[in-house]
Amino acid sequence: MKYKTNKPTSAFWIISVVALLWNIMGVAAYLGQAYMTDEVLKLLPEGEQAYYENVPAWVTGAFAIAVFAGVFGCVGLLMRKNWATVLFVISLIAVIAQSTYNLFIQKFMEVPLQHMIWSIVVLVCAIFLVWFSSNATKKGWIS
Repeated sequence: MKYKTNKPTSAFWIISVVALLWNIMGVAAYLGQAYMTDEVLKLLPEGEQAYYENVPAWVTGAFAIAVFAGVFGCVGLLMRKNWATVLFVISLIAVIAQSTYNLFIQKFMEVPLQHMIWSIVVLVCAIFLVWFSSNATKKGWIS
């Protein structure tokens, strides 16, 4: 199928760059968690220490998939490629998996309100990026 491409608006570029920066911050958070040293771990409250020491590999994997798929999806947007939507869908699925574990399954620490709010913000951003990239395809901004 051949797509008609149109020139994207300034808002498209601004949103795409902001989304890339957001996802790069996610990569930094992932790397900080995945490569946390014992010295840093010991500075955390007991519940958080137990959480980080016992987080399942699949949750860490979901975190990695979510942030890296998000970054590459944003790169796809900036390159005006419609495969960005596929990466955003993969990222969204990974965000849902990770959030489900963090909010409903893990029992090592109570989830403070701030963490719940951030989980919701991340989920909303992931949903928005799926919608935004799909909408950009429909408008012919990416193909």
